[in-house]
Amino acid sequence: MTASLNDLKKRIVSTKKTSQITSAMQMVSAAKLAKSEQAVRHYQDYAQKIREVVTHLLYANHNKEVVEETTEEGEEVTSFIDYHDLLIERPVQKTGYLVISSDQGLAGSYNSSIFQSTREMLELDHQSKDEYVILTIGDAASRFFKKMGVDVRLEINDVSDIPTFEEVRKIVSSAVQMFRDGEFDEFYVCYNHHVNALLSNYRVEKMLPIIDLDAEEAKEYELDYIFEPNKEIIMDILLPQYAESLIYGAIIDAKSAEHASRMTAMRSATDNAKDLISNLTQDLNQRRQAQITQEITEIVGGAAALEEH
Repeated sequence: MTASLNDLKKRIVSTKKTSQITSAMQMVSAAKLAKSEQAVRHYQDYAQKIREVVTHLLYANHNKEVVEETTEEGEEVTSFIDYHDLLIERPVQKTGYLVISSDQGLAGSYNSSIFQSTREMLELDHQSKDEYVILTIGDAASRFFKKMGVDVRLEINDVSDIPTFEEVRKIVSSAVQMFRDGEFDEFYVCYNHHVNALLSNYRVEKMLPIIDLDAEEAKEYELDYIFEPNKEIIMDILLPQYAESLIYGAIIDAKSAEHASRMTAMRSATDNAKDLISNLTQDLNQRRQAQITQEITEIVGGAAALEEH
C-alpha cells in the first residue's frame, strides 16, 4: 500500500510538471499566432494593392492584343489575347504541387490532415507519379513524400515562426521559374487555411497560370502611369513578383493555421493533464483513507484483544 501511495504521488508531481510545460507552450503558440495573424493582415494590404496595379496594367492593352468579335446575336465583344507566359493556359501534361507542413510536432492533426487530403487528391487526379512534381516546405512533408517513394524536387525546412519572404524566396522563385521553363503546366499550393483559433480548412489553391484577374476590377482603378523603359519590361518583372507574392501569402497563412493548431493541441493537453491530476489525487485520498481506516481497525482490534486477556 505504501509503495502504491508513493507511486501515485510521483505520478501527480510528474503530471503537474507536464501540465506546466503544455500550458507554457499554449501561451507561446498564442503569442506566435497573434503575430502571424498581423503578418497576414499586412500581406493582404500589399497583395490587394499589387493586384490592382497588375490588373490595371494588364487590361490597359498591355501584353494583350485587342480583338473585336461579333457574336451570333450580332453583339460586338472585345476580347484579349495573352502574350505573357504566366497568363497562358496550356495543355496540362504535368502538374506542380507545393505542400506546406510544419517542421515540428505537437500540433494536433495539422500535418496528418494535409497529408491524407493531398494523397487522396493525387491518387484521384493522377494515374502515375510521373504526372506531378512535388515541392515541400516543412520537414514533415518532405519525410512523408519520400516515404511514399515520391521524388521531392525542392524542399525548405526549418522555416521560422513568422517567415519573411527572403526565407522562402528560393522555393517561391524556383516554382515560378519551373513553370516558365515548362517543367510543369500548372501549379498548386496545398496547405491548411487559417480560419480562426479553432478551425482551419484544407485548401488546394491554383497559383499558375494566373487566370483570376478580372477586367471589371480594372475599371475602378483609373490612374495612369508614366513607364520607363516601357510597359512590357515592367510587366515582365511585375507579373512574376505578383505570382511569388501569392505563394508567399499561402505560406504565412499556413503558418497561422499551424500556430492555431498547436495552441489548441496544447490547451487540450493541459486540460487532460488537469483531469488526470484530479483523478490521481482522488485515488490517492481514497487509498490514504483506506490505509488510515485499516490502521485504526488494527489498533482497536489490538486493544480489544488486550482487554480480553
